[in-house]
Amino acid sequence: MNCRVVVEAAVPVYDVASADEAVRIAISKTGEMLNPDLNYVEINMGDRHCPHCGETLEPAFLAADESLVALELEMTVFNVERDEHAARIARKEIGQRLENIPLDVLEIEEIPEESDEDADTESSSTEPTAETDDQPEDEADDVLPEFEELIDE
Repeated sequence: MNCRVVVEAAVPVYDVASADEAVRIAISKTGEMLNPDLNYVEINMGDRHCPHCGETLEPAFLAADESLVALELEMTVFNVERDEHAARIARKEIGQRLENIPLDVLEIEEIPEESDEDADTESSSTEPTAETDDQPEDEADDVLPEFEELIDE
């Protein structure tokens, strides 16, 4: 079973003047910590809501030129036994790179597996064709000089 796991991270950002700046810096900072090892993790702004009225708030809480930014980190976990297994793997992989940043699992969604027939249909439709940019095969070959011509020069 394959699962898509969404984890919420609370990323601290220092010396910022606005919530937009804090979000940009937090995304950049998180991307630097995750790359190149976890470049397949998607980073998005988190959703925050008022606990009393339910109104949507900005993803960054700003006080005294410091901010705490809510980010959602999404990754796909393959070959897991159950949802809890997928959540533990995602938290471990992301948590190892994001030291001292609290993580909370928001969502675990099972990804339906493709049948063999669907995979065969997709692979046959994406095969490259011999012609490039609607040119006949002879014209496409004339774009690059022959190896012997390069040697003669």
